[in-house]
Amino acid sequence: MREAPADYLEFAVARSGPLFRTACLLTGDWHLAEDLVQETLAKMYRSWRRINRAESPVAYADTVLVRTFVSQRRRRSSTERPSDRLPDTAGPAPDAELRMALLDGLAQLTAKDRAVLVLRYWEDRSVEETAHALKLSPGAVRTRSMRALQRLRTLLGAELADLTA
Repeated sequence: MREAPADYLEFAVARSGPLFRTACLLTGDWHLAEDLVQETLAKMYRSWRRINRAESPVAYADTVLVRTFVSQRRRRSSTERPSDRLPDTAGPAPDAELRMALLDGLAQLTAKDRAVLVLRYWEDRSVEETAHALKLSPGAVRTRSMRALQRLRTLLGAELADLTA
């Protein structure tokens, strides 16, 4: 096996943390998130020379991560399910109950709805960036965001009002 280029190793070390955070939000499971990041970095490694010449390897990595997640969820043979346990955090968050309720609500959405909400609102991406990452039109992202938010509000119901008051 040949040695990985130094610039790839530097990129992988620098981006594995943010990729893992996004993967945790998408999958809801620590181990599935690790697998998703590993698969993303493997895909990046195979095409690193071409990717490194591109304008933004970071955006490319984010796109590969989200598309890999959606592709895995689409497979009928996928029998793994996210667990209800979240990764340990560094310290208690002031709004831990709200965060848990939102994560539970996200877990009940479809993979594409979850990906749109995570990218748009949790990762604070623009409509255009989200559309590019998911291969959707900006209008489709806006519509899916609106409908997914409405579904999330319906799923959370009174619990959301109690936690935000």
